[in-house]
Amino acid sequence: MYRLLDRRFETYFSDERTNTIRLDEVRWGGVEQDGIPPLRNPQLEKAELADWLKDDHIVFGTVVNGQARAYPKRILGWHELVTDTLGGTAITGVYCTLCGSMIVYASEIDDKHYQLGTSGFLYRSNKLMYDQATQSLWSTIEGKPVIGPLVGKGLQLKGLSVVTTTWGEWKRRHPTSTVVSLNTGFQRDYSEGEAYREYFATDILMFAVPHQDTVLYNKDEVFCLNLPEYHQQPVAISTRFLARQKRYTLNIGNLNVLVLTDKSGASRAYDVSDFQFRRWDRDQNLVDARQVSWRLQEDALVSEKGERCLRLPAHRAFWFGWRAAHPNTRVIL
Repeated sequence: MYRLLDRRFETYFSDERTNTIRLDEVRWGGVEQDGIPPLRNPQLEKAELADWLKDDHIVFGTVVNGQARAYPKRILGWHELVTDTLGGTAITGVYCTLCGSMIVYASEIDDKHYQLGTSGFLYRSNKLMYDQATQSLWSTIEGKPVIGPLVGKGLQLKGLSVVTTTWGEWKRRHPTSTVVSLNTGFQRDYSEGEAYREYFATDILMFAVPHQDTVLYNKDEVFCLNLPEYHQQPVAISTRFLARQKRYTLNIGNLNVLVLTDKSGASRAYDVSDFQFRRWDRDQNLVDARQVSWRLQEDALVSEKGERCLRLPAHRAFWFGWRAAHPNTRVIL
């Protein structure tokens, strides 16, 4: 049946393919393969020249090896996936509009590059990617293959740091940042808030999911952590809670995690080991229990003594999407 829609779909579901997810929960999203066109090595411009972006527009910001880049939500809402090179590293940024998550992965595993795209299918309302070489389907939210010949090979994309923030805040923190240009090669209405406007305006879902929890509304945003070394201990923190708790500490396994939420509402998580932080100006400066000063950077907290607390991969998502993918999640309200 799917072959009639797109002949490439047949390779996803051939009889010899193995899977780790329920095939009866895989749904066609209404487009052919790459029917929502990914951005491949998009055109960029300097932050100072991007006068079409207003300070309150939402961007997804990431820094790799000291190089900063912003991916405007108003652009990614129409493309949902971007392949790029940043700081000498090949990366894949995948924005699942339905579940509200933007995740950035390193595109290589053990020096092998995986060219990912939009499969056209969803699992529990979460976007499934495919890789061009094997046509295996990959979970966006997990970063690993779930259907196809790559299943069971121990493959896991490395999650990189990403922050959802405003353009004004990102540009202030990273004045030398580049940003994806409006010159995408596609004709779309890239106005702020235009993509999926009706979907974002209600709490109604487009596709059914097996697990819903009314502790939060479906599309309430949560700050999510699912660390590879503690993959059985996923955590979702309400962004409304974090707006009240600008400096919040929690334990995940043996890790002592500090979540910092700045004045723009952007949250970042760090592995702070045994350090205890007493003060933060909600910008870049912290002081620990020893009265030692620290500086917030995208990849780490750095003390005046040269100590470092590394950033942890985390991202925002709609509550229903995270709950459907992680029924055992811990939720902090």
